[in-house]
Amino acid sequence: MNLNRRQVLAGAGLALASGLVRTSPALAQPLGEFDVVVVGAGAAGMTAALTAAKRGLSCVVLEKAPTYGGSAARSGAGIWIPNNEIILAAGVPDTPEKARQYLAAVVGDIPVARQQAYLAHGPQMISFVMRNSPLRFRHMDGYSDYYPELPGGIVKGRSIEPEMLDGRILGAELANLNAPYLATPAGLVIYGADYKWLALALVNAKGAATAAAALARGTAAALAGQKPLTMGQALAGGLRAGLMRANVPVWLNTPLEELHVENGAVRGVLTSRGLVKARRGVIMGSGGFEHNAAMRAQYQRQPIGTQWTVGAKENTGDGHRAGQHVGAALDLMDDAWWGPAIPTPGSPYFCLAERTLPGGLMINAAGRRFVNEAAPYSDVVHVMYDKNPTDPCIPAWLIVDQNYRNRYLFADIAPTLPLPDGWYQGGAVVKNWSLDGLAGAIGVPADALKATVNRFNNQALTGRDPDFKRGDSAYDHYYTDPAIFPNSCLAPLWLAPYYAFKIVPGDLGTKGGMVTDARARVLRPDGSVIPGLYAAGNVSSAVMGRSYAGAGSTIGPAMTFGYIAANDI
Repeated sequence: MNLNRRQVLAGAGLALASGLVRTSPALAQPLGEFDVVVVGAGAAGMTAALTAAKRGLSCVVLEKAPTYGGSAARSGAGIWIPNNEIILAAGVPDTPEKARQYLAAVVGDIPVARQQAYLAHGPQMISFVMRNSPLRFRHMDGYSDYYPELPGGIVKGRSIEPEMLDGRILGAELANLNAPYLATPAGLVIYGADYKWLALALVNAKGAATAAAALARGTAAALAGQKPLTMGQALAGGLRAGLMRANVPVWLNTPLEELHVENGAVRGVLTSRGLVKARRGVIMGSGGFEHNAAMRAQYQRQPIGTQWTVGAKENTGDGHRAGQHVGAALDLMDDAWWGPAIPTPGSPYFCLAERTLPGGLMINAAGRRFVNEAAPYSDVVHVMYDKNPTDPCIPAWLIVDQNYRNRYLFADIAPTLPLPDGWYQGGAVVKNWSLDGLAGAIGVPADALKATVNRFNNQALTGRDPDFKRGDSAYDHYYTDPAIFPNSCLAPLWLAPYYAFKIVPGDLGTKGGMVTDARARVLRPDGSVIPGLYAAGNVSSAVMGRSYAGAGSTIGPAMTFGYIAANDI
């Protein structure tokens, strides 16, 4: 297998040539010895460790953070796996051929063997996890594939998410679970698929019913004395509970320093606490490099900010650097799991429904629209970077009116309620009673902004967006308002005051890393295998390439290739 020049140069980093690897300094007493050592207690690492243990191998998970769960615990925990038993039972009209066609159309030139491995082993992984942990899953009904018009795409959606998990099963380990990106309001039990309807709770009967159901679940859990976990908290907690049942230790506060090599094969991990030896192999699941400013400056387009990511703060590329030290090739290092974000104080807000709901539009520095606001979030940021050098749109601005604010939830702020003072003080939002005044406050030409809004309003009335095709794809309508006709994506802006939310290129994590084969083995720049070294998740180069098949295209492959790696060992 020959890799391209970019992969060769990236992998060459600290290894002078393929096949030349460093051997760790000899240590008198290893900290421990296991069949398999897993680096990282996120979705990839914990799935790999659970698989190894259930195949009869001794295993340990090494985690840099004082908590387990990584970015997965912070997330909505959608999992995109075609043909899994949950979606088939829910009546999703999937087939292996449809999945093959669709994935191939989405990911482009990713090796076919890797695509096939993902599609073949993903459903097995979901069934395995349910057999060997308390995790159960539910179909995210109606959360369309991101490109449902492509061959094999499905409007009903292939994504699943965890059912509610009672945190009491974790005992003392519940306190070590990484915190979610967005905390669920007290007294409610909310699923990821609920957010679509919660945003509409004041204007839609199903939205109101969804809010009532979330409250009823919360009340029932409280009466039962439960500690309900959903979304990423349930996924990470359920995997950790599976490891507890399988007697797999998770060593927190144990960061990777480098990989230990013996006779040309990776046979352990040197940590800050000492050497942990691996008789059979090391599986890297250490996450991305989104919080490493130097690596982002080296590999990625500018401007970029470590303060714009919602990935776990410990993700600083330790696994990437360790892989380079032993000769691993890297790819896709310039890319990430992008999404438009509002740089609110403390942490960014990853913008999903807000830019899609009718009555809002995005503009660049010239006061003009530049993208389909309802497109898949990764695509929107790709457009921001592609156009920025000649038509600046970093930052961009999401423009809405008071009618929009009166109708829809924004982040976790109920309709009609004021936005936090800190958002205004930090420049995340600007408010003005006229479009002229709003334009002046955000530094865009007033005439251009007014012309853009007028054109958008006229198009909204007709229900067609000839400029950017908003509403042409079924996916565009997921986070929209069914009460709006003729296009649920489009409504005019007419009621002052007006708001402008700053939009920057946020991300869920980086997606470039070590190049792997269909067996999750790490490859050198010449395509040869580094013996004993495997990788899954955001420390590896994504099977999704530069695209995003559907909700959960990060976690689905991470868990699947962790499962593949352990089974290969």
